[in-house]
Amino acid sequence: MIKIGIIVGSTRPGRNGEAVARWVHDHAVRRGDAHYELVDLKDYDLPHLDEPLAAATGVYEHPHTKKWSETVANLDGFVFVTPEYNHSITGALKTAIDFLFAEWHDKAAGVVGYGVSGGVRAAEHLRQVLGQVKVADVQVGVELLLHTDFENFTTFKPAAHQEDTLGRLLDQVVSWSTALRPLRA
Repeated sequence: MIKIGIIVGSTRPGRNGEAVARWVHDHAVRRGDAHYELVDLKDYDLPHLDEPLAAATGVYEHPHTKKWSETVANLDGFVFVTPEYNHSITGALKTAIDFLFAEWHDKAAGVVGYGVSGGVRAAEHLRQVLGQVKVADVQVGVELLLHTDFENFTTFKPAAHQEDTLGRLLDQVVSWSTALRPLRA
């Protein structure tokens, strides 16, 4: 069965991303079409890049990098849950991607963004970064607006239509992850 990681792209205290990722996970596991797991960047305690060799070498010195590498390598696809900070993704998410290289190759990803503008600029930036590590991003994206999908900008209460969009995103991530499987073999 295809394994999809739902990556919480913020490590900030009080973040909204944890609730959003749980919502994605709850809807995803009910589908029964893949194995879905939450992957929280805060559980990896990745510092700014501290590996002496470039990620493209695949040679990792630090235990945190080896743990992160094993997690990403064992997944077939991803749903990135990311806020928008200053028109981009978080530094923690960019660092997590930059720590690895081959582990990302030939996998699919969808983006669930949130923020004042629905996280659309963060999603655009993330798609560019993912392209560099050979991750195929799917067309459908979920855009959660702080003023309509969060009560008082903090309590996650997604509008009803968001569930349908999430379903279409998951359809694409699963089908693309499946289609790319021969390239990962």
